[in-house]
Amino acid sequence: MLTLSAWPLTERQRITGVFTDIDDTLTTDGAITADALQALTDLKAAGFPVIPITGRPIGWSEAFALAWPVNAIVAENGAAALSRDQTGLQPLSVGREQLSKRYQQDAATRSANYSRMQQVALRITREVPGALLSQDSPGRETDIAIDHSEFVHLSPQRIAQAVHIMQSEGMNASVSSIHINGWYGAHNKLEGARWIVRELLSRDLDAEIARWVYVGDSTNDELMFEAFKNSVGVANIRRFEAALTHKPRYITEGERGAGFAEVAAALLEARWL
Repeated sequence: MLTLSAWPLTERQRITGVFTDIDDTLTTDGAITADALQALTDLKAAGFPVIPITGRPIGWSEAFALAWPVNAIVAENGAAALSRDQTGLQPLSVGREQLSKRYQQDAATRSANYSRMQQVALRITREVPGALLSQDSPGRETDIAIDHSEFVHLSPQRIAQAVHIMQSEGMNASVSSIHINGWYGAHNKLEGARWIVRELLSRDLDAEIARWVYVGDSTNDELMFEAFKNSVGVANIRRFEAALTHKPRYITEGERGAGFAEVAAALLEARWL
């Protein structure tokens, strides 16, 4: 991983859009930091589409989709999204404002998968000592999440055991900085990015991926680090460095929100030069 200062000006000047993880990339202890929120505001004001992609649930994401200056939030590892930019797609009223909610799977598929996933969740909490569903589970519609570092601690061996059970039940599994997520379906963060660019911007991400940057912090960002030539890890990714086959190209000096603010500053500097 190269320091962020090694990111060439010519590459930064080509960037037109930003994808970012949320937990431990924008947030610290579950809350967005002031510098990260200002960075989002500045990027949006400069005309960059900004789209967080998270393993967090769609229900948890509603307040942030309304409060943050972002184009959309893609939740549940690419399965669902919320935006204020489009209407007519399962409108969801929150206070006086309205969000549009969209899914990659149809309602019948989601319902069938939901029932299957609850059985897997029961098996994990029964068989893996100390395993508990994440506290944000009531907001989840298309996946399950086991807490390993947010409110409880699971050892690497217990995390691996939970992942193995998910995979043995035919699920996809991904480990973030706080949760073990499992789901049925072909979606993931990269497919979610392709989908939302197509749905929201009517564009082909693969055709313009060199113009996007991805910012993340954990092993569940590895697919994005591999796909995006312009990928950045905030400094706390060092925690997972040994486990990453595909590392981000660049790394910030600051951790979490401070690191994201460094990325925004680098992009804004290049925009105005």
